[in-house]
Order: sequence, then C-alpha cells, then structure tokens
Amino acid sequence: MDIVKLPIELEKEKIDSRFRLVVIAAQRARELAFGAKAKLDTKSKKLPTIALEEALEGKLEFMMGDEARVALEEARKLDYKRFIEEKKKDSGTEDMSELERDLSVFLHEREEMDRSVLEELFADKSEDTEEQS
Repeated sequence: MDIVKLPIELEKEKIDSRFRLVVIAAQRARELAFGAKAKLDTKSKKLPTIALEEALEGKLEFMMGDEARVALEEARKLDYKRFIEEKKKDSGTEDMSELERDLSVFLHEREEMDRSVLEELFADKSEDTEEQS
C-alpha cells in the first residue's frame, strides 16, 4: 500500500467522520513517536501512515459522544485531585524545612545560653577559691 486512501464509505458505527479519523490517527501517531509499538505489521515507515492504517483496520480503541465527555471530565477531576495532593506535599516539605530552621536556631541559642550559665557558675567558684587562698 503506497498511499493510504480513505474509503468513501466509512463505517458510521466505528468512525463517524473523516475529521474524527484524523484526530484519532494524530493521537496515535503521537503515541508512536513517544515509543509505543505498532499494533499491526506494515511496510510503512512514517508514523502518521502507520497510525492511519491502525485506525482504518480497527486496531485502536477510542470513545465518542457522551461516553468521551464523561471520561474527559473524570480525567480532569483526577488531574485536579493529583495537583492538589502534590501541592499539599510540596507545601508540607517547605513548612517542615522552615520549622527545622527555626528549631535549629532555637537549639543553637539555647546551647550558647547554657554554656554562658555554666561558665558563670564555674568562674565564680574558681574566683572564690583563689580569694580564699
């Protein structure tokens, strides 16, 4: 098959228009470009041609009409939920790192304060013993 010729009479139950055929083939060609395996053996080398042949042979699964609209809405909801979850994770790690920074500053200040108190205690005792001698 040198040139893919569109059949004059497409099966209306499978693909209702030539436009839909082009959209299906374009999406499949993109999948093939990203490394998907062809679903049929062909002599064609070009990805759009392979995608068109797969669509015309009925090897591709697709949705039309209300079923496609519902599936698209569900996909958008899932993407939005995933986006929200990722945002929460990202903001949680930022808050944690900020909390860790504050805690480390507090602990560092506390250590310095404890050292100064200890130095004062021991300095007083050594000065008292020197004065007594």
